[in-house]
Amino acid sequence: MSLTMAKLCSKDPHPASALSVLSNDAVRWYAAYTQPRHEKTVDRHLRAKELETYLPLQRQVRCWNGRRAEVESPLFAGYVFVRLRLSERRKALEHPSVISFVSFAGRPAPLGDDEIDALRNAITQRKAEPYPYLSAGKRVRIVFGPLAGLEGVVLRANGKKTRMVVSVEFLQRSIAVDLEPGDLRAAA
Repeated sequence: MSLTMAKLCSKDPHPASALSVLSNDAVRWYAAYTQPRHEKTVDRHLRAKELETYLPLQRQVRCWNGRRAEVESPLFAGYVFVRLRLSERRKALEHPSVISFVSFAGRPAPLGDDEIDALRNAITQRKAEPYPYLSAGKRVRIVFGPLAGLEGVVLRANGKKTRMVVSVEFLQRSIAVDLEPGDLRAAA
């Protein structure tokens, strides 16, 4: 139903409220925030309630008591993606391990279908693993390459390269350098 149709069908003279009714009734993706290490349980429970979910997993090798085991763990720890109408969110929140939905300005924030599709495609085509979120102003340590061991501050983080300022304390000089995100770790 288009916005024009919504205006015609609505007895409410305010088109903005007609839009909010439509957006609340639309089936959209939302990120549900879960208790730590409860993502798989929440995913199974929500599927049993006939809600569409997406829990991207990664394979990892773990060692326990000298034995190696391959396990699947969530790519986004603490989150399960759920596709539902906003009016149905109570179905998801009934599970004790679902804490809330990711929200902005007090309203659950919907994700686009294209974002979930892109994530699904990326994971099926390439190996994915969690990585610390690098944002401008974050202090990081270089762990690989010729500058390994130095610390600096991220100036700009974009897809393939991260520009950061590296300060050499004893020279009292700084340089700006582009590095691969995989060469960096958050400074302690």
